Amino acid sequence: GNHFSMGSVNYLAVVVCAALAMGIGFAWYGPLFGKPWQKMMGFTEKDIADAQEKGMGKSMTIMAVGSLFMAFVMASMIIFASTFMNMSGMAVGINGAILAWIGFVVPDSLGTVLWENKPWKLWGSNAGYYLALLIVEGIVLGLWS
Repeated sequence: GNHFSMGSVNYLAVVVCAALAMGIGFAWYGPLFGKPWQKMMGFTEKDIADAQEKGMGKSMTIMAVGSLFMAFVMASMIIFASTFMNMSGMAVGINGAILAWIGFVVPDSLGTVLWENKPWKLWGSNAGYYLALLIVEGIVLGLWS
């Protein structure tokens, strides 16, 4: 039968997804929605310049490791879900992505609005990033598994 196996994760697809995550994050929080995000976070141009001057190598490295881990877990979830959802390819990838977003990202990220007094618009921007990212990863991993 078709059994869940950690050995069946496509590691090349995981690395590609981690690279896509970094690229999507750069685009999302840069040219696409960077200015509104910066404003909602209360960051000034000086704050951004100071962060860039300090160097973001350590932060980017930690984010890259987190992106690898997230892509690996997503790949594992898609393999697991394909067994029980009787789906494959893009369908299981998109369904898995939406379920992961609704089940993990949305409830976890609501705290930024409820407890940290951040605006709903900021929550929407951040949650939207993760929805876009998970769907892209789901498609890549679903098609490549």
